[in-house]
Amino acid sequence: MWASMPPNTNLKKSETKMKLYNSYTQNTEEFVPIEGNKVKMYVCGPTVYDNAHLGHARCYITWDVLYRYLKFKDYDVTYCRNVTDVDDKILKKAENEGKTPDEIAKKYYDAFTKSMNALNNLKPDIEPFATKTLGEMIAMNKQLIEKGFAYESNGDVYFRVKSFDKYGALSKQPLDSLEAGARVEESEIKENPMDFALWKKDEKFGYQSPWGTGRPGWHIECSAMSRKYLGKTIDIHAGGADLIFPHHENEIAQSECANNCQFVKYWLHNGFVTINKEKMSKSLGNFLTIDDMLKIYDANTIRFFILTNHYRMPVEFLDEALTSAQAGVKRLYNAINSASKTSKIDENLDLTSLDGYKTFTEAMDDDLNTSVALAVLFDLANKVNKAPNPADLVLLIKLSSVLGFNFKKVEVSEEEIKEKIDLISKKLDMKFKNMEEILNLRKTAREEKNWDLADKIRLALDEAGIILKDSKDGTAWEIK
Repeated sequence: MWASMPPNTNLKKSETKMKLYNSYTQNTEEFVPIEGNKVKMYVCGPTVYDNAHLGHARCYITWDVLYRYLKFKDYDVTYCRNVTDVDDKILKKAENEGKTPDEIAKKYYDAFTKSMNALNNLKPDIEPFATKTLGEMIAMNKQLIEKGFAYESNGDVYFRVKSFDKYGALSKQPLDSLEAGARVEESEIKENPMDFALWKKDEKFGYQSPWGTGRPGWHIECSAMSRKYLGKTIDIHAGGADLIFPHHENEIAQSECANNCQFVKYWLHNGFVTINKEKMSKSLGNFLTIDDMLKIYDANTIRFFILTNHYRMPVEFLDEALTSAQAGVKRLYNAINSASKTSKIDENLDLTSLDGYKTFTEAMDDDLNTSVALAVLFDLANKVNKAPNPADLVLLIKLSSVLGFNFKKVEVSEEEIKEKIDLISKKLDMKFKNMEEILNLRKTAREEKNWDLADKIRLALDEAGIILKDSKDGTAWEIK
């Protein structure tokens, strides 16, 4: 049984050029890092006030695949994903639950981390917290005030939107049209309704600053953390399409005014997950949490469902689509594990000459065309099913890993097996010592055509998460 990809497998990287769709220019462009082979990548992370949902799964699986693929192509990637642990939503949640903001932030950060691990997302290289980067935010605000791009008013600090000529360039909305259509309340303390907060007065939950007790605005957090950990200009900034305006638009304005240079070379955005054609979101109350999804579908199935569609397109949540994804995952899993029993993995195989390798890299280099990349996996699975070939098997394992799938056979502890047997015993109101006794009872019931008992056993096994595989050699079992 294979355990992991052999580190010495001969996989010379693709010579083709990678192309990505840049939301700023609205063109698909050749990806050329700013500094040699180094890639600085920033992804907007969670605001930790609630459980992550399927929309978050899509976002972070998408950028996990980009991170994996960049590393696969031998780029030296530094992936930074922030944690917003100070925010109006966190304060409101704390008030509603009678807890401190820190308690809420810790609770939901821990839950988010658990969800990301369960989805097999790689941990970012850097994961800064907003509350640990307050000094950098205050310093950036001071710079913006000194340069005339921001002003203090009654303990708040605001960015002068009209002072930045390129405002609206990312969202492709001129400032005049934004002002005309903006639902922004008039305020006596703002020079212009469009000006956005860099610092908010907050005497109850705030932090000390040159402008009194307060806390940072949401947008300045990402600008300050990105600058601290990646530098003034970065290669890739990614996130959901809902962040284009105002969050990313405001990031550009404050970063470029403070740093006097381009902020981001490539802006990347993933599309929404929709239910009944509406964006999935907490504000609409139509979201499914990742934890709830994982009770029904495994992580590979959720990943497959998301990668079936191009990352920039909306994805409609449908049970039928997830059921189809589940079947696809099963095909790949069975092909790998069956072939692994008979094929020896050779670490010195040259895989770059295989058609599957070339097609996969061409698809991924074409703005992460994961649907074609998945088709390559199925072609390889068909090949190893028909005539197990070590090269095809190793390539299938490697490329599956690049997309973030985990097809390793689950190793189950004796304690877990005992818990399953006890659960089945309780369901059937019988006492079993091991799984063989249960399988023998099932066999006898079927031979005697005792379909009522056979159905009860089937249901008990299913509820315990046990999968049976009948063959001419007998019945094998495994845990879902």
